Amino acid sequence: MAMKSGTLPLSILDLAYVRRGFTPAEALQSSLELARHAEICGYHRFWLAEHHNMVGIASAATSVFIGYIAGGTSSIRVGAGGVMLPNHSPLVIAEQFGTLESLYPGRIDLGLGRAPGTDGITLRALRRNVNSADTFPQDVVELQSYFKPAQPGQPVQAVPGAGLPVPLWILGSSLFGARLAAQLGLPYAFAAHFAPADLMAAVKLYRENFQPSEQLKEPYLMVAANITVAETEERAAYLFTSTQQAYIGILTNQRSLLAPPVADINALLSPQIEAHLDHMLGCSMVGTPETVGAQLSDFVDKTGADEIMAVASVYDQKERLRSFELLAEIGRDL
Repeated sequence: MAMKSGTLPLSILDLAYVRRGFTPAEALQSSLELARHAEICGYHRFWLAEHHNMVGIASAATSVFIGYIAGGTSSIRVGAGGVMLPNHSPLVIAEQFGTLESLYPGRIDLGLGRAPGTDGITLRALRRNVNSADTFPQDVVELQSYFKPAQPGQPVQAVPGAGLPVPLWILGSSLFGARLAAQLGLPYAFAAHFAPADLMAAVKLYRENFQPSEQLKEPYLMVAANITVAETEERAAYLFTSTQQAYIGILTNQRSLLAPPVADINALLSPQIEAHLDHMLGCSMVGTPETVGAQLSDFVDKTGADEIMAVASVYDQKERLRSFELLAEIGRDL
């Protein structure tokens, strides 16, 4: 599952942010440009996340979007980071990702989340039960069953899907996901880019309780973190203010399109919001290649992460491509 010995696998989680002054169509096109750039730079995976009823995120139809990205690239793994399984029937997801695996063999990942990826009103608009998350473990097991080879007389099959090697991941930001991933013997991805509080406790629980499975013999941990790199500290901090503004919108319930960077982020902060923002973005590495390289090395030593998934909500597309290019260079030195 990892890359060549001696290198740190680096991957990208793209939230397909819709930038202020741009359209969702342009956001999708920018994501494909980034994925192609990531492939050239040697990134391992390119994941997309399911969110609904958010004007600033264009990745709601995650399976369709994955097909677009996979079809526009040739070697990078493409997947869901993740599909929010409570919003769907396991059979439908097996069919969708069986189709993707059939079209792009050996390149598709399926990360599974328990949260709805939206608010309660939208959850009802999705025609899902508000208690759907309660059956998440059973739904994951059911989903696994559809990817196993079909048995004679099996009443329900995923076509395509049955017998296809689509690797499942459990995503999480709490101990629940860590425990489930360990129990099922699945790789685990922790969302430290917005919820770092339980990171170390989840890592410990996952590694200590891991049970080998057909898919995975040893625990495999990927950690998502905010990483923005530029030629100077000042430029990196300036670019990172777009990420900070996005999270201020979450904290104040005023979500909007991704905003351009600002010279003084403190002008937008109250003391209370600043404290919450520092907590949510506690797992962020921002600066020059030297600064971020040192931070990333320390972070990997601390967490024991087998892979890092970078998130960079940089407003300017050229600056975003350059940030990931610099990060790739850092990864080759680690």
